[in-house]
Order: sequence, then structure tokens, then C-alpha cells
Amino acid sequence: MAAKLKKGDNVVVLAGKDKGLKGQIQSVDPKANKAVVEGVNMAVRHMKQTQTQQGGRTPKAMPIDLSNLALVDANGKATRVGFRMDGDTKVRFAKTTGDAI
Repeated sequence: MAAKLKKGDNVVVLAGKDKGLKGQIQSVDPKANKAVVEGVNMAVRHMKQTQTQQGGRTPKAMPIDLSNLALVDANGKATRVGFRMDGDTKVRFAKTTGDAI
């Protein structure tokens, strides 16, 4: 099945501690059904100092379930994703506006 959400898509969080936050997808793991969104689901990771890198506490975006994300349409609202054929190509479109993504 084709992916409804892909790397680079702008999404909004529908549920959880970061509900309502918007961000861009940095990576998607379809097997685990999770995605990493910049600025969402942040956790503090402790890094050990090396010769090339400063140690300390660094914030890191952790994966969030795809079911808790929705694509943002041209109006800035959350929308579902549909598929349709434009000629010979299969394209994703926003259900609210009907625009191709």
C-alpha cells in the first residue's frame, strides 16, 4: 500500500502530550508505523564528551505513531489523505480541499 505520510510532509499532532503542534516529518519507519517530526515528542539524551564533540544533555525528537499525525492542507487545517489517478500516475490528495499533494 502506498504511504499516506512521507518525509518532508507538514503534519499536525492529533493526540498526546504535543497535541496541536505542527512540524515537518524528518523520517518515517513504515514497519514500526512511526515517524520522527521535528520539534515534537522531544526527549533529553545524555551525550558523553569525546575529542570532537561536547558532552551534555541534548534534546532529541523521538518517534511518534503515524495514527497520531495528520497532514496539513493549504488552509493550515488537518486533513485526511486520499489517492487518485491523474493520467497514468497515482497521486495523493487532501480530502478537505481536493488539491494534489
